[in-house]
Amino acid sequence: MNIALIGYGKMGKAIERLALSRGHSITAKIDQDNTEDIYSDIFKSSDIAIEFSTPDTAFHNVSTALNLGVPVVCGTTGWLDKLEQAKRLCEIQKITFIYSSNFSLGVNIFFHINKKLAEVMKNYPEYSASIEEIHHIHKKDAPSGTAVTLAEDILAQSGLAKWSLEKEENSLHITALREGEVPGTHSVTYESGIDSITLRHEAKSRDGFALGAVIAAEFAIGKYGFYTMEDVLGL
Repeated sequence: MNIALIGYGKMGKAIERLALSRGHSITAKIDQDNTEDIYSDIFKSSDIAIEFSTPDTAFHNVSTALNLGVPVVCGTTGWLDKLEQAKRLCEIQKITFIYSSNFSLGVNIFFHINKKLAEVMKNYPEYSASIEEIHHIHKKDAPSGTAVTLAEDILAQSGLAKWSLEKEENSLHITALREGEVPGTHSVTYESGIDSITLRHEAKSRDGFALGAVIAAEFAIGKYGFYTMEDVLGL
């Protein structure tokens, strides 16, 4: 498979290494210094693009690739107000678009368990839920897309109105911390006056995210439409 990378930072380099180890080729590397190369013939000839860039550029990158006929796997967070537009575009173009706030296999299992626990805990109002996420100091959005996904799945089962970075009445509190080079740690806690229950996922490196993105790209070939990692993993 010929893969184009959009975003060639630490994640892009990890994806390149793992893609090559699985027998794939890297055809193009689009970064902030050569953004116009997204219109090049070599990019347009790629089987798929894997996009890990910035919240400000993600929608432009995704929509441009889809309009050029290149399927996209995207893991950039912080631009979800335009996600529905990207979904519609992939349907119009009859092309594949896979989005996830986190491509780690472990995190997606964590998402699945979080949903199940939220279904159980809605029957026990004496427990209050909260989320904490810790990431490296270079991460541009807060809270993380992963924390937002966890929060939305909890909100779907609870009577809470919204999530918030502040402690507000009738809201799910998210604490977002930025420390050193932490790849990503997420905790969901249910606390009552007598005990607490915590689910926790700690990434040890970027390789888990990178491997999941490559696996998603492999899944995408021969399909069209919008998919998530739940589809990729059969969850």
